[in-house]
Amino acid sequence: MNHSEFLLQLDSVIEAAPGTLKGSEKLAGIAAWDSLAVLGFIAMVDEKFRLQLSGKDIVACESIADLAGLLGDRIKA
Repeated sequence: MNHSEFLLQLDSVIEAAPGTLKGSEKLAGIAAWDSLAVLGFIAMVDEKFRLQLSGKDIVACESIADLAGLLGDRIKA
């Protein structure tokens, strides 16, 4: 999955129109980033990347870039 596809998946998780997220947003500034979005993100990562993240991993993230960083080289440039 490339970075653009990751952002589209994240748009879907927060139920935003495709292309809404650009990647530089702070999570605190995204109104739809709530506990349901976190669960959706965990489920998406599990399904698409076969990677299990903990709530602690996600709570430590402050931005979309931090979320992408949790996936490391699984996201292509």
